[in-house]
Amino acid sequence: MNKPMRRFDEVRLQTTRLDLRPLQAGDAPALLALFSDPVAMRYWSTPPWTSIEQAQASIAVDLDGLPKGEHLRLGLQSRDDGQLLGTCSLFALHPTSRRGEIGYLLRSDVWGRGLMHEALQALVQFAFGELQLHRLEADIDPRNAASARSLQRLGFTKEGHLRERWIVDGEVSDTALYGLLRSEWPGPAYPQSDGRR
Repeated sequence: MNKPMRRFDEVRLQTTRLDLRPLQAGDAPALLALFSDPVAMRYWSTPPWTSIEQAQASIAVDLDGLPKGEHLRLGLQSRDDGQLLGTCSLFALHPTSRRGEIGYLLRSDVWGRGLMHEALQALVQFAFGELQLHRLEADIDPRNAASARSLQRLGFTKEGHLRERWIVDGEVSDTALYGLLRSEWPGPAYPQSDGRR
């Protein structure tokens, strides 16, 4: 069995416009607003949320799992006004192979501003730097062209296409698999913290 990589409940990352931090109980309304938005959730692996209890349960999973190093999910908080704009995650961690998977979701009203690219640069740098991972992976709906562009901009390569892999709310969809090796990562373009603050 793989040992956890480290505690993740104290991880804080910073970019020019964002503070990336673990979610707290008080984030439940903002998290519900994000995950109940059908536009933002169009290509997600679950249907949009419908209740505050779903947000509370999701945060409870983080509060339990982050100290154990099971996964890392960070809220994207605007440094201007403190609003929660999205989340980014590092999960399916395999310490022996030094591998993990990333996931991300951004409020649809702030798309097109480069915020997710900024956040993912920080997350990828943390994964390859602090955690010394060798490989990162991402699983996206191939119809999500914006997400594919985001990954490619970070240096990810499309490595596979799995047909009819997901069924969400009765809708069947494929998966596009992307990968990025540490040797392909050029390094950060934004100021980074060391993962502790």
